[in-house]
Amino acid sequence: MTGLDDSLGPRLVHLDARHLRRSLKTISSGPGPRVRINGREVLQFSSNDYLGLATDDRLKRATADAVSHFGCGAGSSRLVGGTTELHATLEAALAELKATEACLVFASGYHANIGVVSALSGAGDIIFSDERNHASLVDGCRLSRASVEVYRHRDVEHLGELLSSASGNGQRLIVTETVFSMEGDVAPLQELVKLAQRWDAWLVVDEAHATGVFGEHGGGLVEELGLAQDIDVQIGTLGKALGSMGAFVAGSRLLVDWLTNTARSFIYTTALSPPAVAAALAAVKVVRSDPARRQRLWTNVERMRLGLVDHGFSLGNSRSPILPLLVGDDERALNFSAELLKQGIFVPAIRPPTVPVGMSRLRIVPTASHSRADVDMALHAFVAAGRISRVIE
Repeated sequence: MTGLDDSLGPRLVHLDARHLRRSLKTISSGPGPRVRINGREVLQFSSNDYLGLATDDRLKRATADAVSHFGCGAGSSRLVGGTTELHATLEAALAELKATEACLVFASGYHANIGVVSALSGAGDIIFSDERNHASLVDGCRLSRASVEVYRHRDVEHLGELLSSASGNGQRLIVTETVFSMEGDVAPLQELVKLAQRWDAWLVVDEAHATGVFGEHGGGLVEELGLAQDIDVQIGTLGKALGSMGAFVAGSRLLVDWLTNTARSFIYTTALSPPAVAAALAAVKVVRSDPARRQRLWTNVERMRLGLVDHGFSLGNSRSPILPLLVGDDERALNFSAELLKQGIFVPAIRPPTVPVGMSRLRIVPTASHSRADVDMALHAFVAAGRISRVIE
């Protein structure tokens, strides 16, 4: 055993003692409403594949065609090895979806968030960040070297106080998710737009969990609220409702040009692979042309939400397909998840530091691919497992 192992071993034991150690579960099937774990088929209610596009035949065909024409990998960063026609076509389609002038595709949501925030702010600037923002946005704030003011979750009054008391002549950024990944609630975008305009701040929103889910055409919460012309930067992912991988930033042509030249996580990373780009492009077309998928998603979400609440579970202020079933105690959340798996339902426990201490939960996500029978089976299992785990009476 090396000195490194001598040090890490006790640290992992300490995580074990606090019920915070994580481990990977191997799935021997593709993503979908049902997956195979240890040779057993179970219902999955924890995926972000909201529309069930990850296994859609249209995306599979687009991926196979891209492999045949472009190969498996991009080979280098886009500034070094060039950019494929596929990348340019996808960016045009995403800009249209988000009602912006231009778009830039990144290798992942993490790359997009740290790249955008750190490219738009620096020493002398001030970032105002919601306290429940995703870790990638938090890390982007840290990398920027700007001052960071954290406002209480969705609290526009607190944000206004911080904006009014901030000093200095640097640029101001307000950074928020539109749908919060662990809470399932939504940002007060109209109020944030007003504050940004009043205090001459740039508004950066992460639509990772809204793209494809909200809006008449699946353009996200920004589209649903008609705010595309009032928000400076829209970030989205290709790896959730769009069923592929990667991410994008949409905004003005000047914004995209600036990021192409300054976002380190874009410049110094191998480009997203052509097959993934092709799958995302096919997904955008499906999202725009097949609103029935979103309706099926919301039908399943509401059935699950009402069923859980009727049986005494707490789901916080969720207004999205993300249903956070609050448990509180870390060990009890683990036991609840384990009992659910025994009953054929896969929903891992979410614990600190992903959520605040004392707020462990099961993050439930019905999708468009689940049947009504799937939802009803899951509800029955949640009630039984909840009673065994002493989450409900």
